[in-house]
Amino acid sequence: MSRSAHPAGPRHGDVLPEGHYQAPPADLNALDPKVWSRTVARDAEGVATVGGIDVKSLAAEFGTPAYVLDEEDFRARARAWRDAFGTGADVFYAGKAFLSKAIVRWLHEEGLNLDVCSSGELAVALAAGMPPQRIALHGNNKTADELEHAVKSGVGRIVVDSYEEIERLAAITARQGVRQPVLIRITVGVEAHTHEFIATAHEDQKFGLSLSLAAPRSGSVEGGGGRREGGSAAEAVRRVLGHEGLELRGIHSHIGSQIFDTAGFEVAARRVVGLLAEIRDEHGVELPEIDLGGGLGIAYTSEDDPREPAEIAAALADIVRRECAAAHLRTPRLSVEPGRAIVGPTAFTLYEVGTVKPLEGLRTYVSVDGGMSDNIRTALYDAEYSVALVSRRSDAEPMLVRVVGKHCESGDIVVRDAFLPADLAPGDLIAVPATGAYCRSMASNYNHALKPPVLAVKDGAARVIVRRETEEDLLRLDIG
Repeated sequence: MSRSAHPAGPRHGDVLPEGHYQAPPADLNALDPKVWSRTVARDAEGVATVGGIDVKSLAAEFGTPAYVLDEEDFRARARAWRDAFGTGADVFYAGKAFLSKAIVRWLHEEGLNLDVCSSGELAVALAAGMPPQRIALHGNNKTADELEHAVKSGVGRIVVDSYEEIERLAAITARQGVRQPVLIRITVGVEAHTHEFIATAHEDQKFGLSLSLAAPRSGSVEGGGGRREGGSAAEAVRRVLGHEGLELRGIHSHIGSQIFDTAGFEVAARRVVGLLAEIRDEHGVELPEIDLGGGLGIAYTSEDDPREPAEIAAALADIVRRECAAAHLRTPRLSVEPGRAIVGPTAFTLYEVGTVKPLEGLRTYVSVDGGMSDNIRTALYDAEYSVALVSRRSDAEPMLVRVVGKHCESGDIVVRDAFLPADLAPGDLIAVPATGAYCRSMASNYNHALKPPVLAVKDGAARVIVRRETEEDLLRLDIG
């Protein structure tokens, strides 16, 4: 079944009518390659392996829970996006999905650029050797210090998000005596089929400047005055062009996340190109770049049907060419920002089962040694995940389970509805795939839990690229 919506939907109750659940898979030992990274398999004893290493060995050496990242898979996906768009476009990895120094080095080596959205992410990028001209800075409320850091570092682009930021950045460039390339982020009014919290192109949200809502009048809190033709985006263009220290390179749009088709991008591109035509007509300049953002989805379950990078690239390039031809504009250089689509499928989270609690007539609760501190997405978005027993093979009957964590919250759910073998027992290892994006990035110390390590596996070797937190780490920050 192909789905064009984010798997997160309205929360359902704990007790559901008979027939709500999909039938259990024919083989609980099967590992769907759509969901798992490409080197994941089972050995002769039924133990899952990744990068040539079995998960029992990983658990014994590094402990659980742990994020296990398939380096070969990450690099292959990065190359696929780079090759799909070719030399005539730019691929910026969205660092918010997951960022570490090792990730930055892999991106650099595979020829991708990098998006960051804080000084912390920028610091990681620079420390790992990413050339600053290949870095873009995003964010709806960048502080003066963050902007100062970015300009001083020589980042290749800053995506401005408000009138205040335009003025803030202009003052910084004047003090530093430099000219900073910028893009203007706009909201195009496209309602992507996604969860409310990750839909980013409708008008009633914090990101971007509207194509349709009017700029403020003179004397309003945002200042300004003067012309009010068009929306806030058109006024932002005028303000950027009015500052000598800002070089307007193009327009940025992002319509949401976990999107499985390009229909929304077609509408967004049409409206972005419409703004480019208005800029040409009013200011006599044709901007050389447009960025259509990211948000392309991945398979969290076997029912998800993501598109391949080559198919996405061909569709977006065709959309932009067609819209520019209709507007009699030169085709600008296209940028895209995959994050989840690269790192999401490359990792799984490895847990040890602690308790197995059957509730007759309902389901069985399987508690693991992690939870919402290492994967908040189920609680936050009602996101769906898959899960598998990975420390052995089992021919037991399937049982309906809810995989939950060890935190003091009834909403501490990792996998809401799934099937695992009925002989599952404490001490077994289970794994949740497609946790490479946003799980470690959004991890917390709730209940003073220690954040798990990130292990990179490749060619029969495993290494820690982000170490497990210790109690000493927690106490070091608590100065009493």
